[in-house]
Parts: sequence; structure tokens; C-alpha cells
Amino acid sequence: MPRTVARVIVDALAELEVRQVFGVVGDALNPLTDALRTTDGVEWVGCRHEEAAAFAASAQSQLTGRLAVCMGTVGPGSVHLLNGLYDAAKSHTPVLAIAGQVPLTELGSGYFQEVDNDALFSDVAVFRATITSPEQLPLLLETAVRNALGRKGVAVLTVPGDIGEKELPDDRPFRLSFTTPTTRPDEAAVRAATDLLDEAERVTLLVGQGAREARDQVLALADRLAAPMVLTLKAKEGFEGDNPFQVGQTGLIGNPAAASALQDADTLLLLGTDFPYRDWYPEGRTVIQVDTEPTHIGRRVPVEIGLVGDVGATVRDLLAHLSGPAGAGATDRAHLDKAVQHFASWREGQDRLAAPGHDKGLIGRVRSALDNRDHDIRPEALAAAVDRYAADDAVFTSDTGMATVWLSRFVEMRGTRRLLGSYNLGSMANAMPQALGAQLLDRDRQVVAFCGDGGLSMLLGDLMTLRTYELPVTLVVFDNRRLGMVKLEQEQSGLPEFGTVLDNPDFAAVATALGLTGIRVTDPAELDEAVRTALGIRGPVLLDVVTNPDEIAVPAEPTVEQGWGFAVAKMKEIVRSHGDDS
Repeated sequence: MPRTVARVIVDALAELEVRQVFGVVGDALNPLTDALRTTDGVEWVGCRHEEAAAFAASAQSQLTGRLAVCMGTVGPGSVHLLNGLYDAAKSHTPVLAIAGQVPLTELGSGYFQEVDNDALFSDVAVFRATITSPEQLPLLLETAVRNALGRKGVAVLTVPGDIGEKELPDDRPFRLSFTTPTTRPDEAAVRAATDLLDEAERVTLLVGQGAREARDQVLALADRLAAPMVLTLKAKEGFEGDNPFQVGQTGLIGNPAAASALQDADTLLLLGTDFPYRDWYPEGRTVIQVDTEPTHIGRRVPVEIGLVGDVGATVRDLLAHLSGPAGAGATDRAHLDKAVQHFASWREGQDRLAAPGHDKGLIGRVRSALDNRDHDIRPEALAAAVDRYAADDAVFTSDTGMATVWLSRFVEMRGTRRLLGSYNLGSMANAMPQALGAQLLDRDRQVVAFCGDGGLSMLLGDLMTLRTYELPVTLVVFDNRRLGMVKLEQEQSGLPEFGTVLDNPDFAAVATALGLTGIRVTDPAELDEAVRTALGIRGPVLLDVVTNPDEIAVPAEPTVEQGWGFAVAKMKEIVRSHGDDS
């Protein structure tokens, strides 16, 4: 029997094994949501904000590698999708967004809620098109999906309000033939790279997300070269657990051992990373870069040799061409040993800082008198407690800002833990909706969101989505009453804190009022038990922990300018505070 445009689209989503579609219902989407209502295996998830819907879809796509779908209706509904779609685009993950539009007969007339979707999505989408005739299906849909999967990005298909219910003249089946090729660099480039590695005395690896599928090969190469392994944040998942070569992250969230491992090297080997912070690359080093994207080669740091290819295939070729039974660095492990020992020493210091009784000791009491006079809970202790009690297969999400700093330093991606965040776009408010999408993939798997108070309050309404679908997400709120990363940035620059103070509610009470389990912690002595309890509840839980707003995350290589900036900022804050009191 003839099928409508809406039915063809929804049937194709079912064939693609899309399990959920996220969005907010309305006018132009009505034919599509009605088709979803009558389709087994594809669930409509009604969110309170389309931005949350897009973040949830992006999370599912990043976790599975498959196509995920969100919808926004005419005008404002589609506009609201943008931020979450930018997160998907910057994360290079396939998402199909179906956007509503005014009736085709009114297009271009300035009709109520009309927005030019082709212009709106021009920057974020690898493909965008408007269905103007039923005869365009299923080919136009196949093209959108093929672009999203093949180019690992966002495809937008716009459906005018008078198109969804129209029937196709021919009931042609949806067909999608798609395979992912494995690419590798030419042999001459590989041999040139191995010559440099053979000649090198101290090699350091900078490993990114693009290497995660090649863990065994990368570990073998690190051993062969006796090379410490610096991880990007997105490479924590896959490389942090059970890895004797890794020395953590670099950059503002990093540690001094990783920074030294980069500085001490004479040769850097970049594997599957587009780490963007130029200031954290050492100068004057020989650099070899491996990436599947030719445009990524050399755009952050000058490169001696660029190898365009899959990390796994390329590393296997490098191992095969390195001279002798072991690379030149393998007989002298001093560079590796120094970096690993430095990292272990730094970790011991961090562990002491996060210990429950830290502030009761002499050093802790002195420190508290300077930076924690209200005896709030230290965020390091909160992150460490979550790490202790969370499952080894938990999925973690983190808001951009200080919540990510504490996760990166105190939560180990051991076992089969997964990690998501807006680590390329750097958006606020991503952790909770990403956790929503992750939990819908597997309701039996623990999902933990590290939420900043600023981020959580920005999309607070979708707490109700967690309740509506009874999703057992644990929201851990770092309630420091601040936009903490902005505060840190201001003080680093010598500016007094301004505009960052948040007048927060009792988030646990808000959660309770919305039908979630709310737990609030203000006493450091109650933290450990509260975390254990929250993670043991089967249902949506919000753990609101009042943390120290003056906690400072010292960069991996603090500069004199940064130290002076903090001192000047603190003096200005004191003067301003005294002036306010008079």
C-alpha cells in the first residue's frame, strides 16, 4: 500500500536500527511523531528543550558510532537544536536532524515562525536539503544518511508542514550500502618516519581519540620506543586503565609530568589527535603526525612527516619497519622511567589532597585557613569518591569547566568505562542531556554526570525528562555557586572575579520537587556515604554537593604571569570586598 513521506522516513530509521528519536512535538512534525507512535522499536523521547534533544542524540552517536536522530519543529524548534548539533559536528559523529518548516506553499513569504533552514544549518551540517516533493524519497533520505555516516557529521532534512502526510507515487524501498574504508600512508613516508624514530633518543607519544581502536598496537609501539604516552582528554577512555606508559593529560587540565614528558622529548609522535592548544606543544622538536584527515596534519604544530591513514594500520607498518628487535629508544628507558615516576609522584600528591581527612591534618588546616574558610567540601574529594564507588563499566559525562578538570584528574577510565563531554565545542549544559541519551541505550548500565551548577541550571527543565522516562542517571552537582572556570580565567589574567557568582537554589530540593531523589551534602564527613548511597539507587538521583568555590586547579606548567595574575586578582577582590562593607 502507498506510504506517506513521514512513514517512509520513520520506516527507514527502524531499518537503520535507530532506537530513539529526541525532540519536542509540534505542527510540522505531527505526521512524523504519529508515524513514530505506531512503529515498534523506535521510541519517541519528548524532551523539554530541543538543545537537550540534540545533545542526547550526539551522545548516543558517539557511544555507538551509529546514526542518531533528533527533531525540531518550525522556526524556534529548529533554532534550539543548533548548539547540540554543533557539539555533534565538532565531535565528528553522525547525527540526522529532521527540521520542520512552514507549508511549502508559504515558503519565502515571511510566514509565522518561518526560518531559512538552509541558511540556519549551513555551517553546522555536512548535508542539508528540503523535501519539496514526495518523489524525492527515499533517495534524498539515503543521501542525507550517507553523508552523515560517511563524513561523520550532521545531516539536516527539512520537512515542510504540508509534505509529511503526502503519499509517494511509488513505494520504493530504502537502500543504504555503506562501508568504511581503511586507509594507510604510502611506504616511502612510513620508512622516512621510522628512520626518524630510529635516530631519536627520547620519543614521547601524544595520543588522541583517533587511536582508541588501536590500543594494542599503540601500547606495543610505546614499549618498542620506550616512550611515555601523554593522553588527550578524549583518549582517557581506552588508554588510561592498565597502561604502564601513560602519564595523563597536558594543557590547562593536565599535570606537570605530562608537560615534562613533552618538553624532554627530542621527537614527538602524534597519533590520532588534533590537540588544539598550540602553547602546550614544545618548540624545536621533530614531529611526526598520524591522522586520517589530511587537513589535520601540521595545523597545530610544524610537522616533519605527516602520515595520512588509520592509526592502527599505520602503527603496524611503523612497528614492521623499525630497525632491529627493538627501537633505538627501547634499550635506554630513562626518558620513560623519569616521566612515569614523575606522574606517580604527582598522583600521590593528588590522592593526599582528595583524602577524606585532608583538611584535618596540619597542612590541610593551614591550607583551609587560606582558601576554604567556610570548610566546604573539596571538589577533589567529591570526584575521588565517585571514582571509588562507580562501576567499572560506568558511562561518565562532564560539563565544560571545573567539573571536567576534577573528572580528568580523579576519575580513572578503567575497565570498560566510557567518557563523554563537549570537549571540542566546549558548551555549557551538556552533561545532563548527554547522560539522558547514554542511559536510554542501556538502562542497566550506570551513567554518572559531573554537572557544574551553571551548566545544570541552564537546561534544568530536562530533569523532568529523566523523571518521565525513569532513567537511573546519577547527577553529581559541583555546587560551588560559581561559574568556576570563568572565575579561574579572570584571576589568571589579574582581574577580580566579576559576574561569576550564582544565586543557586537547593538543587536537591528542586530535584525532589520534580520527582527525582535529591540528596544534599554540606558536611565533608558525610560525603563518602552520600556518594555511595546515590550511586546505589536505581532511579534518577541528583547529588547536590556544596563545594569550595576558591579551589584552584594549578595548570601543568604555571607561569610567573599566571601566579602574578592570581596575586593581583586576589588583592583587587579583597579591596573590593572591603569597599563593599564600608
